[in-house]
Amino acid sequence: MKTLIVIGNGMVGYKFCEKLVSKKGHENFKIIVFGEEPRPAYDRVHLSEFFENQNAKALEMAPRLWYKENGIELITNTRITDIHRSKKTITSTTEQQYNYDYLVLATGSSPFVPPIKGIEKEGVFVYRTIEDLEGMLAYADKLNKEKPNAKAAVLGGGLLGLEAGKAVMDMGLEPHIVEFAPKLMPRQLDSRSSQVLQLKLESIGLNIHLSKATNQILGNDGHITGMEFGEDDKLDVDMLVISAGIRPRDELGKTCDLEMGVRGGIVVNNKMQTSDKDIYAIGEVALYNQMIYGLVAPGYDMAEVAANQILGKTDILMPDEIDMSTKLKLIGVDVASFGEPFMPASKGHSIIFENKTQHLYKRINVSLDGKSLLGGILVGDATDYNMLHQIYLNGMAIPEDPAQLILPASEGGASFGDVTDLPDEAQVCSCESVTKGQICSVIENGKATDVTGVVSCTKAGTGCGGCKPMVTDLTNATLKALGIEVKEGVCEHFDLSRQDLYKIIQVKGYTKFNEVLDNHGNGGHGCELCKPLIASLMASINADTANKEYAIQDSNDRFLANIQRNGTYSVVPRVPGGEITPDKLIALGQIAKKYDLYTKVTGGVRIDLFGATLRQLPLIWKELISHGFESGHAYGKSLRTVKTCVGSTWCRYGMDESVSFGIELENRYRGIRAPHKIKGGVSGCIRECAEARGKDFGLIAVEGGWNLYLGGNGGATPRHAELFAEQIDNETVIKYLDRYLMFYMRTAKPLQRTAAWQERLEGGLEYLKEVIIEDKLGIVQDLEDEMQTLVNKFECEWTQAVNNPEMMKRFNHFVNSEEEDDNLVFVPMRDQKMPQPWK
Repeated sequence: MKTLIVIGNGMVGYKFCEKLVSKKGHENFKIIVFGEEPRPAYDRVHLSEFFENQNAKALEMAPRLWYKENGIELITNTRITDIHRSKKTITSTTEQQYNYDYLVLATGSSPFVPPIKGIEKEGVFVYRTIEDLEGMLAYADKLNKEKPNAKAAVLGGGLLGLEAGKAVMDMGLEPHIVEFAPKLMPRQLDSRSSQVLQLKLESIGLNIHLSKATNQILGNDGHITGMEFGEDDKLDVDMLVISAGIRPRDELGKTCDLEMGVRGGIVVNNKMQTSDKDIYAIGEVALYNQMIYGLVAPGYDMAEVAANQILGKTDILMPDEIDMSTKLKLIGVDVASFGEPFMPASKGHSIIFENKTQHLYKRINVSLDGKSLLGGILVGDATDYNMLHQIYLNGMAIPEDPAQLILPASEGGASFGDVTDLPDEAQVCSCESVTKGQICSVIENGKATDVTGVVSCTKAGTGCGGCKPMVTDLTNATLKALGIEVKEGVCEHFDLSRQDLYKIIQVKGYTKFNEVLDNHGNGGHGCELCKPLIASLMASINADTANKEYAIQDSNDRFLANIQRNGTYSVVPRVPGGEITPDKLIALGQIAKKYDLYTKVTGGVRIDLFGATLRQLPLIWKELISHGFESGHAYGKSLRTVKTCVGSTWCRYGMDESVSFGIELENRYRGIRAPHKIKGGVSGCIRECAEARGKDFGLIAVEGGWNLYLGGNGGATPRHAELFAEQIDNETVIKYLDRYLMFYMRTAKPLQRTAAWQERLEGGLEYLKEVIIEDKLGIVQDLEDEMQTLVNKFECEWTQAVNNPEMMKRFNHFVNSEEEDDNLVFVPMRDQKMPQPWK
């Protein structure tokens, strides 16, 4: 029996083992794997998730038992120091020697630490391993206790650097990103897309410093106190995380005289062989085509090739060109690039759609003849990435006007393909090299009957996860084509749809997430999809406010206010219908002046107050409540406003009293939690001054009553509401709206606006009329009763909070002090204060 040794037990090293033992012939090898870290391989792509629950086991790619069951000897916490090619042996740090017949180097890479003076000071970390993250957490905890308002900088504005920025922000530190280049993510994004990303990141609290060359790390008593960029250019920081790139761990190749690249990396051919035919290199240590590939997918492809070559399948080779397309959710922001993201004008044309107010940027590059898609960049919305990527990979036809590929529907965009149109050889999952044909095959032959089964059979979606939406769409489309009922689970933790979970929670009376997960889930701890979804469902069903712990969906809910770009909060009292008395108007002005708040009348006809500190929030709201105000729910997935014109009371064209009816509707539906925010509008005549047809529900007064419009919205993809009923009276409007909103709350997908829900409703508007007006399903009485229950149970969240001493504790800046955050700086502009720096 031959001995095969793998040095390195990272993601690629593990994947090599997994691929090898799945193939015939592996039983002829004794397999030994060495890993430097104290644990088996874990998912480094999703390393930042460790900050959520600090559970290293949740990131494991396979437990130790897996190695044993597959005949693999796993030796962790051990570093290999030497390779003796002539004797075909290796030596470990403990001076033990092991013989090999074949050797696979999967040593990966290490963080590049630039040679900056003072870099060795305490409080400086790299962002690479679980141990690194544990050290960061412990140091941040110490800072939070000893020094309120502590700052942390991240050196590097690439992919990992921005993830690290979010990590230090979640640790309660003020985050700063320091980047040498003049833009963020310089390898993946062009200047304009980088600017859009920067605006978005700044809006959620990250401070960005570009074109900064760090000269030295400043310190006191061995601890970091700042970064110096040049004379009089410094940044005070209490912690530094280095994410300035990677270097291949190629020292073993150097010591045994393998062929090396000029800038590092072990040279390999298309068989993954080094200059020694019995030694293979895969992953970030391998230099292939004079490049180090830092993505998971090429590393997995290398593992596949090496495994086949060692087993004698010499016709399996690495392709000459490696697809570097990638999509990720970066700090909650979609970022993707595919094909040739940067392209000279001599090769083709670029088409760009940009909306900085929505933090959206889309660019596609097409051939000079306009017939081929060559690449592109997406920031803020990468919904279409998978399909665009497939069009590029498979040379599929594009519209005569290529702009339709990225424009919103309201600006000329159009549907440009379906997942079922892809050829069978189309590679849906790059990480695991899974094709459309393979996915369809496991469904058609009965091996899989849902997405979970497809993933289990093919491993599609288990790498970076970017292909999950397409895998789901393809699975569901194939099942439907076979006449099989499709059950759409909300995430990997629940096979149930949102509608199923709604009914279960309603019937069982669950009030805790773990109750639902333990009784109806697939194990685990939940995720960013199912946790806020179930919190929203419980709030909708029980009409409880965000002051109930289970109803909290995010930090905005927790503090009953929207956090702003400089760390302050907005105060938005409800002004139903936009009608306000002089006394209340004066009170708003006096309160805003007392607390020096920025004031603005919004498009939703209410007054927003900006610049309140966390500790000021309850003080401000106590005064507002004493003047008769209540929460405007600007922070919640609930009714925002019902916009009105002045109606027949004042307007000579008005046909009905829009203000009174708008107030009645706003007061009726206030505080009700829904899958997404809801807005309404009531116009007193067809001149439409309240813009009712751009709202989730809208009314326009006509001769003989109201015309009711449903399913509109503004935003990045505006949509006109559809005419649902004509010339109906107030009572009928409320009856239809009760039914409509409750039916939407019961059946919509997570975070789905009424417009998208209505557009995708099978049968469309006519089906909706049958359900709401004709009672086709026999449920309208239930819908009305449920809505009335929610209306009757309304309570103002801020009134609850200011009257409860326990709840008030959450509005201190610091858990161990009642001090204010004195780092907030404002500047005057247009006679009001603005956050500094104003960008």
